[in-house]
Amino acid sequence: MSQKVLTLYSRQGCCLCEGLESRLKSLPLHNLRPPLVLRVIDIDSSDVPKEVRDRYDSEVPVLLVEAIDINERVELPRVSPRLNKEGLFKWLQKLLANFR
Repeated sequence: MSQKVLTLYSRQGCCLCEGLESRLKSLPLHNLRPPLVLRVIDIDSSDVPKEVRDRYDSEVPVLLVEAIDINERVELPRVSPRLNKEGLFKWLQKLLANFR
């Protein structure tokens, strides 16, 4: 089974980004099925390719689930900033049921 990574494209100083990142870091992502590892990427970093920055620049925060070894990537729907930790965990698990 390939490792799944939950990638958060974020921006420093963005309250929505920082709030989502904080909630994600507090979740037991390894308990999801499939288990996830969180990776946070600052969209303004010079390491981010121009095409990625152009696509997500005005959309952050953006979540993607990636299967790195098979180069599969699925963009998740926008997360409600009102979801608490428990709601966010359940939301992720429901979405992951369709991702293999």
